[in-house]
Amino acid sequence: MSGFKAGDLLHVTRAAGPQFVRPFGFRLIRALDWTTFDGWIWLDGYQLDERGDAVARRSIFVMQSGLRPAGCAPLIRPGISRPDVQRND
Repeated sequence: MSGFKAGDLLHVTRAAGPQFVRPFGFRLIRALDWTTFDGWIWLDGYQLDERGDAVARRSIFVMQSGLRPAGCAPLIRPGISRPDVQRND
């Protein structure tokens, strides 16, 4: 099995497969238990935009060794700013 669990945030890049030309964040729903090539897996989850918001539900076929945990922070590209959040303390 994959070693990933539901809710994991992954960074999907070209290292995970040649079809992923543009990197994106992926919130995992589940790893599908389908027979496939050694080292490759099917994942079901949500593709995330730069702010970490889900924009599409997808099933993706990836090379497991090419996936990286993305951590807890939203995926923001350098040079793209987010509006400041006002706090009422």
